[in-house]
Amino acid sequence: MTTMTTSMQALQQTLLDQICEAWLKLQQQQPLVHIMTNTVASNYVANIVLAAHASPAMIDNPFEAESFAKIAAAISLNLGTPTTEQVQAMQIAAKTAHQLQKPWVLDPVGYGTVLRWRSGVVDQLMHSQPTILRGNASEIGALAGKQIESKGVDSTVDSADVYLQARSLLDHCECIAISGESDYIISKDYPVIQVSGGSALQPRITAMGCALGALIAAYSALTSPALAALTAHVHFAIAGQLAFERAQQLGSFNVAFLDEIHQLNTETIRKYANFKILPESI
Repeated sequence: MTTMTTSMQALQQTLLDQICEAWLKLQQQQPLVHIMTNTVASNYVANIVLAAHASPAMIDNPFEAESFAKIAAAISLNLGTPTTEQVQAMQIAAKTAHQLQKPWVLDPVGYGTVLRWRSGVVDQLMHSQPTILRGNASEIGALAGKQIESKGVDSTVDSADVYLQARSLLDHCECIAISGESDYIISKDYPVIQVSGGSALQPRITAMGCALGALIAAYSALTSPALAALTAHVHFAIAGQLAFERAQQLGSFNVAFLDEIHQLNTETIRKYANFKILPESI
């Protein structure tokens, strides 16, 4: 066994311990998360965050954005169905978070050459230096300057094709989380981490990605950006895997997924967490 293999295994075990610690902190502290998400997703996102034992607040008007961003533990901004007023609120919240050095997550839904207005909004929000960028491969690839055609807001690109190009975005944020068939966590702190698991049914349910971004924000109130992204992705992957074992039909899977988000515990994390450090990224 090489020295590198030994050190990778040690890092993997340390990360697993830290995922369990972050999950326990979430149960104990139940952080207040200021969430601006899209009209399709709002109810679902709030329920997922509540199920995970955090406290969501869906405040997205410019008149209350600053005062609430100041008291929230973390902020999640999702560009799914932006309106002029909501965008104003996002800009205020992002600027407030940056000034107070408060963790915030940006989900640049639909970023690319087709939806130009929202993409311009994302470019503006990037000036406030999001703590964590979360998106699918098309969105993150386009942001990194690799011109990829996005099919609306659904990714047409494999996350594995993008994660190496995404490193350039670390000049503007602390961590990048790319979701897809496999998920990739890219940060300044660790080599690239690949998260596997979940279920093929997850992309068939609206607001899954939006809820994942909000859960990342909840964890970011309690731990480092990279660990927050990793823990949320592992939480989702385990819930998806176990929900599918219970329910293979889409509607019942959706209910089972919410249950599994709620029922997660450290024993389940240690048994089912499926992630690996990519040696080629070192």
